[in-house]
Amino acid sequence: MRILCVVPARGGSKGVPRKNVRVVAGRPLIAWTVEQALAARPAMDVVVSTDDDEIAEAARAAGALVPFRRPAELARDETPTEPVVRHAIEQARAADAAPDAVMLLQATSPIRLPGTVSRALARFAATGVDSLVGVVPQAPFLWTDGDEPSAAYDVTARPRRQDLTPQTLRYRETGSLYLTRTWVYDELDNRIGGRVGLFVMDEIEGVDIDTALDLAVAEQTLATLTSTGTTP
Repeated sequence: MRILCVVPARGGSKGVPRKNVRVVAGRPLIAWTVEQALAARPAMDVVVSTDDDEIAEAARAAGALVPFRRPAELARDETPTEPVVRHAIEQARAADAAPDAVMLLQATSPIRLPGTVSRALARFAATGVDSLVGVVPQAPFLWTDGDEPSAAYDVTARPRRQDLTPQTLRYRETGSLYLTRTWVYDELDNRIGGRVGLFVMDEIEGVDIDTALDLAVAEQTLATLTSTGTTP
C-alpha cells in the first residue's frame, strides 16, 4: 500500500505568528512532525504542502519533499484542510505516485512519542478501516450549555476517575493524526468516512498549538522528552 503523508503548513498563522518555523526545543516546529513521519515504518511519501518559502526551506532541511507550492486560494484563513489534501493527492497522481491512503499529520501537534506513527500504520493495515482518527482519552464530565444545561454522563451516578473504563471514557480528536483511504477524499470530500477506527494516543500527545501558552507547553514537553531520549 502506498501512503502519502501530507503535512499542511501555511505561512499566515494568526494565533502564534510564523509558528510553523518557530524554533521549539531546538528545532523549527515543522521539523518535529517531518522527522516523526520519516522515522515511521513502512516508509511513506512525506510531503509538506505550503505557500511559504521559509516553511518550504525548513521542511526540506528536515527531509520532507516539497514538490509543489500550495495555491494562494488554498492558503486562506478560512480554507478547510480537505481541499489542501485533495490538491496534494492530485499532485501525487500527476507525478505517477498515486496513493492508496493519506496520512494527515498536523505540524502544530508536534508531540508524538517514538513509534506512534508506525503504530498507527500497523493498526490501519490490521483493522482494514477506511479512516483512522487520532484521539486522546478524557473523563466524561462534559456539559452542553443552554437554557437547560445537560451533562454527557449520569449525574446521579457520577463515576470515580479510577473506575472509568475504555467504554465509559470519552475520546477527543487531537487533530494530530488521521489516516484515510484515498477514495474517502474522492467520494466524500472528508478525512473521516467509511468504516472509522479510533487510534488512541497518549495524553501527552494531545497538545495542539493555537496560543502562546500551547507553544510553551509543547516546548517544555519536547525538551523533557529530548533529555530522556524519547524523541522524535
